Amino acid sequence: MSIINKNIRPFYYNGKFINISDEDLKGNWSVIFFYPADFSFVCPTELLDLSENYSIFKNLGVEIYSVSTDTHYTHKVWHESSSTISKINFPMIADPAGLLSRNFNVLIEETGLSERGTFVIDTEGKIKIAEYNDIGIGRNSKELIRKIKAAQYITKHPDEVCPANWKEGSKTLKPNIDLVGKI
Repeated sequence: MSIINKNIRPFYYNGKFINISDEDLKGNWSVIFFYPADFSFVCPTELLDLSENYSIFKNLGVEIYSVSTDTHYTHKVWHESSSTISKINFPMIADPAGLLSRNFNVLIEETGLSERGTFVIDTEGKIKIAEYNDIGIGRNSKELIRKIKAAQYITKHPDEVCPANWKEGSKTLKPNIDLVGKI
C-alpha cells in the first residue's frame, strides 16, 4: 500500500514548507495522525499532547506526521497564532483534496474533514496499529507510545505476543498448543 498515495504532499515543519513522499517514510517507524481541522477544539489538545511526548517517540525511532484537510498555509498561520500549536515540533501534512485521508479511509465525504484516525507504520511500510476515535474524543499519546513499544517488541520477537495492558519489560506470551484454553 502506498502510504502517501505516491504523490508528494506539502507540509509545514520548523517554519518551512517541505514536501514528503513515500520514500521519506521508508526504513522508519511512523505515526500518521489524522485530525479534523486546524483552529478547532479537541485537535490542539491532542497535538500538544503529542508534542509534549515527541522526544519519547523520537527515542523509539518514530516520526509523527499530523494530517488534516487544511492547507499547509493554514498550518503555518495556526502555528504562528496559537501558543499551543506553536509548540508543535513535528511535520503537519496538508491534505486539502482529501487524497491521503481517502487512502486511509478517514475522510468524512459530507464535510471534507478527516476523522480522528491513528496509524502506526513499521519500517517496511506495513500498518501495525489502526485506530479511529469519534470526532469528539481526544487521544492519549502515552497509550499510543505503549502500543508502539508493543508493536516494536513483537517485530523483534515474532514468536511472542503482548497481552492486554502489556508494558515494556512485562511478561509476554509464546503461543503454542499447550497454551490453548489455559488463559
